[in-house]
Amino acid sequence: MTAAIDRASPFTPDHFFERARDRLRPLDAGRDAGDETLVINPEYVPPRGFVSREAAVLIPVVERDNATVLMTRRTMQLRKHPGQIAFPGGKIDPTDASAAAAALREAQEEIGLDPGLVEPIGRLDPYIAGTGYRITAIVARVAPEHRLVLNPDEVDAAFEVPLSFLMSPRNHQTITREFDGVRHLLYEMPYDQHHIWGVTAGIIRGLYERLYE
Repeated sequence: MTAAIDRASPFTPDHFFERARDRLRPLDAGRDAGDETLVINPEYVPPRGFVSREAAVLIPVVERDNATVLMTRRTMQLRKHPGQIAFPGGKIDPTDASAAAAALREAQEEIGLDPGLVEPIGRLDPYIAGTGYRITAIVARVAPEHRLVLNPDEVDAAFEVPLSFLMSPRNHQTITREFDGVRHLLYEMPYDQHHIWGVTAGIIRGLYERLYE
C-alpha cells in the first residue's frame, strides 16, 4: 500500500491517482461474486421487497496543481432532487458496455465533458440509495483543458471543489433525516454556497474511507 498521507501537503494529481490505482476496485469487475453486502453504506437496510436498479456516476478529478473534483447542481426544473449537488451520472442503459461507459456517456450528455479528456481509474463499491438505485461511482482523471457545455434541462451550474477539502474528515458532518417514517444518518459537506449532502456526500465519504483510512 502507498504510504500514509501527509495531511500538510497538497493533494497533487500524481499522489491521488497513485493511491486510487492502488486501492480502488478494477473497472472491469462486476458485482463481486454476487455479494450484495459489498456496498459503501452497509448501515442502510432496504425495505422489504426492495429491488435495486443499476446506475453509475462519474467522480471527475481534475488534474490541476492541487487536484479538484468537478461537481454539478441539478436544475430546479427536475422532478427528482431539484437543486441538489451531484456527480454527473444516471441509470445504466442496456446499450452501455459497463458502469464506466454509462458514467462517461452521462457526463457528456449533462455537462458536455469530452470522453477523450477523461481517463477512468477505478470504481468504488456501490452505494444503495433509498430511491432504489444501486450506484457505482467511477473515479476518473480529467484533463484541465476540458471545456463544459451544460445541458440546461438537467444542470444549471458546474463547479470544482478542492480534493483536499472533500478528503478531510473534519469537513464530513453528520445529520439525520426522516424518510418514510425511518430516520437515516447522512453526511453533509457544506462548501461555500454549495450544500453537498445525501447520496453525493455518502459517495465522497466512501471514497475517503477507501483511499485514506
